[in-house]
Amino acid sequence: MMAASQLRRDKRATAAHLKADLNRTDNSSGVRQLQELLDVVLNPEKPAADTEALDWCKCLIAGGECFEEFCKTVRSYDNATLCGLVWTANFVAYRCRTCGISPCMSLCAECFNNGDHTGHDFNMFRSQAGGACDCGDSNVMRDSGFCRRHRLRNWENTPSIPLDLLLMSEMVLPRFILCIIQYLRDGYIEPDTSTERDLQKVLQQLEPQISFLEELTKMGGAMRTVLTKILTNQQAFKDLSMGQEDNLFAKTNYDKYLSALKNSGLVSVEEKSQGTAADVTSGAEGGAGAMVLLAGPGSPDDSSKEEDQDGGQSVGQRKRVKLSSSTKDPCIIESLKHKCFLEELLFWTIKYEFPQKMVTFLLNMLPDQDYKITFTKTFVQHYAFIMKTLMKSHESDTMSNRIVHISVQLFSNEELARHMTEECQLLDIMVTVLLYMMESCLIKSELQDEENSRHVVVNCSEALLKNNTYWPLVSDFINILSHQSVAKKFLEDHSLLMLWMSFVSFFQGMNLNKRELNEHVEFESQTYYAAFAAELEACAQPMWGLLTHCKVKETQEYTKTVVRYCLETLQIWFDAIGFIDEPAPNQVTFHLPLHRYYAMFLSRAVKCQGLDLDSLLPDQEMLMKIMVHPLQIQACLSEIHSNMWVRNGLQIKGQAMTYVQSHFCNSMIDPDIYLLQVCASRLDPDYFISSVFERFKVVDLLTMASQHQNAVLDLEQERPMLEGALTFLVILTSLRIHLGMTDDEILRAEMVSQLCMNDRTHSALLDLIPENPNPKSGIVPGSCSFEDMLSAVADFKAPVFEPGGSMQQGMYTPKGEVWEKEFDPIMVILRTVYRRDVQSAMDRYSAFLKQYGIHTGNPWPPYKERTSLHPCYKGLIRLLHCKTLHIVIFTLLYKIWMDHQNMSEHVLCMVLYLIELGLDNQVHDNKEEEEPCIEEHCHDSWFPGTNLLSNLHHVINFVRVRVPETAPEVKREAPPSTSSEASSYGQNLREAQVFSLVAERRRKFQEIINRSNTEATQVVRPKSSSTRWVPPGTPPQLVTEILEIRESMLSLLIKLHQKMSSKQNSLSASWLEDMDTSRLAHGDGITAIERILTKAATRSCQIKRSIQDICGKVSPPVPPKKNSPTDKKAMDKEERRQRARERQKKLLAEFASRQKSFMETAMDVESPDTEAAMDLGSSEVMESEVLYDCVICGQSGPSTEDRPTGLVVLLQASSVLGHRCKSQEPKNLPTTDEEHIYPVDTCGVAHDVRLTLMQQFFKDSSCLQSVSIGWDGGVYVQTCGHTLHIDCHKSYMESLRNDQVLQGFSVDKGEFTCPLCRQFANSVLPCRPGHGTDAGAWHTPTNKKLCVLVKEVEGLQDKLALFPTESNLSKEMELVIKDIKNTTQKKYMDYGKSPGSPDNDFLFMYSVARTNLELELVHRGGNLCSGGASAAAKRSCLNQLFHVLAMHMRLYSIDSAYNPWTKLTQVAQNKESEDFDEERPEVPMLFRDVPSLLIIFVLTMPQPLRKEHFTCVVKMLYNLQFTQALAALSTKFSSEERQAWVTSGALKKNVGNSEKCVEALLSYVISELSKDKSVYKVNAEETTMLSSSVWSPQSIEFSLQQFCLPFLRLSCLLQHHLYGENLTGCQEEEEEFSSLSVCLGLLPSALQPSNTVHSASCLEWPVNAFDLVTQWCTEVTGLCQMHAEQSLTLLVQDPQWAAPRLLQLPDNYNIIFQYYHRKACTACKKVPKDPALCLVCGAFVCLKGVCCKQQGVCECVLHSQHCGAATGIFLLINASVIIIIRGHRFCLWGSVYLDAHGEEDRDLRRGKPLFLCEERYRVLEQQWVSHTFDHINKRWGPHYNGL
Repeated sequence: MMAASQLRRDKRATAAHLKADLNRTDNSSGVRQLQELLDVVLNPEKPAADTEALDWCKCLIAGGECFEEFCKTVRSYDNATLCGLVWTANFVAYRCRTCGISPCMSLCAECFNNGDHTGHDFNMFRSQAGGACDCGDSNVMRDSGFCRRHRLRNWENTPSIPLDLLLMSEMVLPRFILCIIQYLRDGYIEPDTSTERDLQKVLQQLEPQISFLEELTKMGGAMRTVLTKILTNQQAFKDLSMGQEDNLFAKTNYDKYLSALKNSGLVSVEEKSQGTAADVTSGAEGGAGAMVLLAGPGSPDDSSKEEDQDGGQSVGQRKRVKLSSSTKDPCIIESLKHKCFLEELLFWTIKYEFPQKMVTFLLNMLPDQDYKITFTKTFVQHYAFIMKTLMKSHESDTMSNRIVHISVQLFSNEELARHMTEECQLLDIMVTVLLYMMESCLIKSELQDEENSRHVVVNCSEALLKNNTYWPLVSDFINILSHQSVAKKFLEDHSLLMLWMSFVSFFQGMNLNKRELNEHVEFESQTYYAAFAAELEACAQPMWGLLTHCKVKETQEYTKTVVRYCLETLQIWFDAIGFIDEPAPNQVTFHLPLHRYYAMFLSRAVKCQGLDLDSLLPDQEMLMKIMVHPLQIQACLSEIHSNMWVRNGLQIKGQAMTYVQSHFCNSMIDPDIYLLQVCASRLDPDYFISSVFERFKVVDLLTMASQHQNAVLDLEQERPMLEGALTFLVILTSLRIHLGMTDDEILRAEMVSQLCMNDRTHSALLDLIPENPNPKSGIVPGSCSFEDMLSAVADFKAPVFEPGGSMQQGMYTPKGEVWEKEFDPIMVILRTVYRRDVQSAMDRYSAFLKQYGIHTGNPWPPYKERTSLHPCYKGLIRLLHCKTLHIVIFTLLYKIWMDHQNMSEHVLCMVLYLIELGLDNQVHDNKEEEEPCIEEHCHDSWFPGTNLLSNLHHVINFVRVRVPETAPEVKREAPPSTSSEASSYGQNLREAQVFSLVAERRRKFQEIINRSNTEATQVVRPKSSSTRWVPPGTPPQLVTEILEIRESMLSLLIKLHQKMSSKQNSLSASWLEDMDTSRLAHGDGITAIERILTKAATRSCQIKRSIQDICGKVSPPVPPKKNSPTDKKAMDKEERRQRARERQKKLLAEFASRQKSFMETAMDVESPDTEAAMDLGSSEVMESEVLYDCVICGQSGPSTEDRPTGLVVLLQASSVLGHRCKSQEPKNLPTTDEEHIYPVDTCGVAHDVRLTLMQQFFKDSSCLQSVSIGWDGGVYVQTCGHTLHIDCHKSYMESLRNDQVLQGFSVDKGEFTCPLCRQFANSVLPCRPGHGTDAGAWHTPTNKKLCVLVKEVEGLQDKLALFPTESNLSKEMELVIKDIKNTTQKKYMDYGKSPGSPDNDFLFMYSVARTNLELELVHRGGNLCSGGASAAAKRSCLNQLFHVLAMHMRLYSIDSAYNPWTKLTQVAQNKESEDFDEERPEVPMLFRDVPSLLIIFVLTMPQPLRKEHFTCVVKMLYNLQFTQALAALSTKFSSEERQAWVTSGALKKNVGNSEKCVEALLSYVISELSKDKSVYKVNAEETTMLSSSVWSPQSIEFSLQQFCLPFLRLSCLLQHHLYGENLTGCQEEEEEFSSLSVCLGLLPSALQPSNTVHSASCLEWPVNAFDLVTQWCTEVTGLCQMHAEQSLTLLVQDPQWAAPRLLQLPDNYNIIFQYYHRKACTACKKVPKDPALCLVCGAFVCLKGVCCKQQGVCECVLHSQHCGAATGIFLLINASVIIIIRGHRFCLWGSVYLDAHGEEDRDLRRGKPLFLCEERYRVLEQQWVSHTFDHINKRWGPHYNGL
């Protein structure tokens, strides 16, 4: 009852009352009351969503205080020294390799920024799986890297906690946690009955409760201690977990828990004792291999390790294989027994597939040491269960991340990992779990003997491998092996090692490829990705982990053990696949992890541990077996590149590339080649060499005959296969990576080979150089030496910017001496993924040689001296000194000399390389090797010994060959008639050499097998490859012939030298003496032969003599039959080739010259005078019509009314002008909350304000002629200068519309690319038919008086417009006007009160002209000083645009009563009539925008306008502009100054010429404006403050000129376009005013520059100046409705604007990133997933954010419309790149932030510090201002409003 009454009372009061009760010494009643209350409040039968319980808990825990206050108090007792902040995926964290001890170390941004990491090797990264901050944990990182907060040992000065503070927590929380567990038990349904969703629902309801736990953990150390006690207290768990006897709910709840345990194949201990082992497996899924792990040797329990019964996954796949258990004997399988809350919580966390909140809660507790240990134990106990849940999960990716999120925190700590290994058998558990996991997807191996194979391999098409489901477990395993103490435990435990080897053997021979011989394979399987990933992650990385601990002598034993087990497992494998000595044909697997383990441990043993190689090697027979499969891979690589596997699809090429790719090569091809080198150094060299040629299938090719038959290769495959075999031998004998190079030498060689292929960026180079240790760590081998090595071998090329706009990155390029001394083509061949890279390296090498004049021809790959071999591997040299190889070399030299088919330069190159290697590596102990041959070997008679030096000059006379009957060698004459001939023939027969590699190899193998006394009986196999079945219709029979050769290798070399230099006697007898050896290092084949001969001669006098002999008597090569057809063919061939080459040269030259002329005519827009149509402004006075070339039909002709020609133009709306500011300095991008950008001071805003103010007081139609719009959203027109017939254009558009493959632009919107130069365009501007005749009249000046001209102009304005006759031209013009209007948005066109009125239209039209003039001025740098024909001039088409606009505007006539011209030129007579005028006055002349008036006048007068009339208009307007300047200036004076000027000026008024006197006019303006409502009243107070400086006449003159300059520039530019006159040529800014005035005719041109020009001297008044000024000023002072300050605003217009600039960005990208990546969006108040910044105005927007969408348009697109009239430049915060939005398209522009090595870091993947690249930013700004985004950036795509 008590509880009920409490429930009704106030929660806080109750809590306080209970707390007091509990604090008494006798607290039993308090405890009872609390328990009763909790029974009611925390009733698990209530729905979890009811938060009442949560509120009660908060109050009770706080003991009556406010919960927030309580939190604060608890936090103040926080004694934690670790940060431990937990984050989830996508969080931005840091990793510092300098401070980290464990490679997984990470820091949160706050700890990183508060620590000192200057100069460290750190990077920022986006967490993939989540993580936690390690700051303060000295197990994982060095103390020096701790941040300020965690460097201080907090606990020393934290006060001790008052006892009663956490008293309530200790009482309440156990019940609360139990309640959560009960909810979890209750909500769980087995996945087969439920859907994922049901579990999600349960979790959602529990969200607040789990969040509350998380909140508690964040209160710091004190609260965590309490929680740890509760979670690990076994007694409390016992008391609470089963529920009280009488509580039925608790009972069923507990039963649910037990059944969940059981269904997981886990059984609680109570049941176990009753049943037998058999019962264990009767769970829901046949036990699912109930691998529940806990310490203690239980009874070996094999039955429970059974195959999962869910065959569902493998439907239609090869049958899975079941394995008998391979678990360790003391079976780790025990039952799971939960003894505390923590254990059951983890159990449910796993069952519910690791909900994020639970994971975070469990991890937040980790800073508590006691908790950490208990939790780790619990985690290890549940490891097998985790694996099984993972395998069943549908969301295995997410789950994997969450598992690793936890495990990486536990296992990165060496102390903890060792503790777990010792106490909980962590290693056993891990290996067993991995084994068990892989056993679920085994299939029978089909390698070798398909029927009888007993070997099983993983099936790479299973989801487990395809989706990398195993990676969390493997990554944990790699993680714990990185700790030395743990790795040693592993290496000492032999049974574990054996288990591990059986695990590795599951991958041995997986993903077998069978060569398709007939059909192309139907379905290309992509399983090879899975296979390579699995071998790398599951086999190679643990191997590298173990190898790091086997570096010193003390660890010898470990290596020996591993090697022993490798060999045992290999033997088992050979037996299982039924392997004897020949690999099955047409099969290859790239996966031999056992071979590679063996190889790498061997290498390590010799290199670091000083072990003797022979002690670790097996017998010869085993070595022969070991060598077969790696050799098979090498041969297959060659086959794949020779297109023999082409029917297997592209994926087989993918495998060949992956095998040598930088991330795999040091775990795959390198160990394979090393293993082959070991075998070669220990096996008989003749056997090895013959095996190689047989594997490469080129044995048949190695004959002296000119024709042969090859049963296994097609003709076109022979050459690449032979090249492959020779290249492989060269690599085998010259590669020293594992045979004696130091780590630094290896790094250097790798770096040089990568740099030689291509210049590389720093990051690409880091990526391409194979890492030796475990690549996950990100630690590059001796990374300090990486930078040193790089600077030693390469030069840095800073990122340049190409004018085309393509961005270059900072690159490293090899130094000259590297090319000269270190370029190693063999290493390059080994490391190239794409064959074209080898060519690229050679091209770069030859370019280097040409540049330095070392060699000009086509160089051959240079020969490179090798580092010396480690003594262990000296046997490898015997390969170069064995007769088989020498016979092959001899044969090939002969064949090349005789021009047999399928020989190539590469073959010769490799043959010479082998000879040179042999000369450089002599076998020194060759005396005792020459044992007398007992048995007559079939090839010993070729050469006397094995030494290459002595064999070089050995002459071979006759050779017996088998040739087809049709071959030219077959003697056609009758058998010898006389006996003497017969005897000599027989003599030859006996001497003639026979050479058969295959027979040779068989014999050797037989010997070895007999020697090792195995049952030779089994080894008799059908000689499949030597005797052949000959299918019908095959080539003719083979016959034996004898060839007369009489050559030695030396003589062949010399003859080849002659042949190549195509000179007879190319080597004189004495050439050796006068040889300059230094130049032999680089060159072509001739050089190579000379180098070899020189080397041989220096090593042996006998050879020297032979060379001189041969050179003395050498003669041209004599083929056996002079007129043999092949020879003739070869000659013809050569001749034909020569001719073809010459033809090609001629064609190319012709093409080049054509191209050049095309470039000059079509593309060269640099020189405006190349074509009349180019710069139509400069159409000189011509008598004829202007002719245009149509770029579609190619015809030339005038533009006519019927068939008008048009200019290809791009119309785009632009707000560039509107973004101009007053100050020259760009605004800064805000990076703190204090900084802001205010747009008030921009040009666009200023003009808007002005127009709105006018519209308040003046007549609308008048307002709309007094300003220009188009500052924001104005239409800019640019052209590429090419013209076309408008009808041609229409058909061109039709063809584009039907062409489906268009990318990047929309034909429906009228977009197209110029047919000639491919520039982007969207309209055609019609050209006015040019009547050249009146052109003369336009220009001729007449000496009419000013007043006459004024009258004429007035007359012209009154002339009514003739409506143009309806014609094709006029229709097109109307269409263009429509296009122009459609280009910009409605809001940028309607400024009038009545939208759509003619006035509105009128304003828009003349503003288009204004926008284009203003933009051209901006493009010319804001002034006309340079007079430059800038790029802007080429793009300008103002002349045509003016005609189109003029035609349109003549339709509106200006009412003569309101014509501003009269107010400009006449003094109005009647003043009274205005009083009863309409309600609103017109805009006073002094408020009007003068350039706008100019454009209105020009456009509304009949075209063409005479030059004198134009000048007249300019003069009149200049008077007004000047008066405005005076008025604006006068407002800046203080009242005293004004007074002074009035008096001084009044005196000058009466002097003659006062109308051109500044002082007189200024004083008059001031006095006029002071009348009636004086404008000056407003700012009397302000100006006194401001004008401390006195205005001198000079400063006045300067400011007047500055005020008038914009008008003069615009007029001058307009005049240039209308009349084609040159712009001023002045260079100095000071002279600009005077030269513009002269150019416009305001000043006489006779002016000397020396005289300073006064602005007033340009004035020319039509009537009395003072009357006009009075009239203009009265308009202002007579305004009754306006306030003085408003008139003042309108009066002080300042026409000067600075050039448009983008925002100024900070130098360091991190400043932007840290501020913006967590900043909330102003619109939706959430942190955007993809935040972006507008670089024009600084707005912060959500990219692609659904939150800020309006009418289906995302925020970036909306903003681009609002801010840039559909052009937006955005910096993507999370990617550091800039995107451009232009209308309906967008493109990625690139990045303006580069790292220290001049590289972009898109998506911040590398996370290195980035710095602003000023050049790039300038280019971006320049493209924005010049509107050239469309032309320069090529990759555009539609954005569908989704950005």
